[in-house]
Amino acid sequence: APKKAKKKIEGGSNVFSMFEQTQIQEFKEAFTIMDQNRDGFIDKADLRDTFAALGRLNVKNEELEDMVKEAPGPINFTVFLTMFGEKLKGTDPEETILNAFKIFDPEGKGRIKADYIKEMLMTQADRFSQEEINQMFAAFPPDVSGNLDYKNLCYVITHGEEKD
Repeated sequence: APKKAKKKIEGGSNVFSMFEQTQIQEFKEAFTIMDQNRDGFIDKADLRDTFAALGRLNVKNEELEDMVKEAPGPINFTVFLTMFGEKLKGTDPEETILNAFKIFDPEGKGRIKADYIKEMLMTQADRFSQEEINQMFAAFPPDVSGNLDYKNLCYVITHGEEKD
């Protein structure tokens, strides 16, 4: 078995070869944040706690089970990375960025409260500074209701100009 495993890695099927080192580090940070009980695996309890940390408290058990069932087995970091590799394969950058914002918009409205996204960006993972928040809101001011139009933001990030 050890020979087979070694051969597989040399054959280029190693999931770590799909990503840049900086991307792997970012996925590792995300994995560590989601692995709430620090046991090296993401399970239903970890997912529930992660959703709770993002302000979503009433996640159905079936929803969590469906997420865990997407994996071929227990979700360690390699499985986590492989699942992301499969999800990202063939997606364009705009779709990838949109999917990241959709986590904060479970109703799919295309808008997020500016105060909420500011709080998330300044308190989670790679934290934004107040200056970075100011720059973002200067480039993409919230509407009169205090919402950030993230669909337009994603379009501009990936295409470089605003939609009419």
